[in-house]
Amino acid sequence: MVDKTDETGGSTVIGDQDSMAAVLNRLRRAQGQLAGVISMIEQGRDCKEVVTQLAAVSRALDRAGFKIVATGLRECITGAQSQGAAPLSEAELEKLFLALA
Repeated sequence: MVDKTDETGGSTVIGDQDSMAAVLNRLRRAQGQLAGVISMIEQGRDCKEVVTQLAAVSRALDRAGFKIVATGLRECITGAQSQGAAPLSEAELEKLFLALA
């Protein structure tokens, strides 16, 4: 897992290259879907169609978040660390997980 310190001094969990690529793909897909939802609203499309697409965006974002948390859990459980960064505590992982629930 790649850990970096952000400007506030906190740790940002990015994950391994494969996990990061999967998360970025999901986020890019969600970005495209959201642009589509905005266009649909601007065009005055049917409410049911808009809500269906908005739900798809929400699921894509949820899945990206779950992937980030799952990567953190995997790294915490296996004890893998890089660059000397401390693994997330159980409380930190629980807080992240509950933020997505």
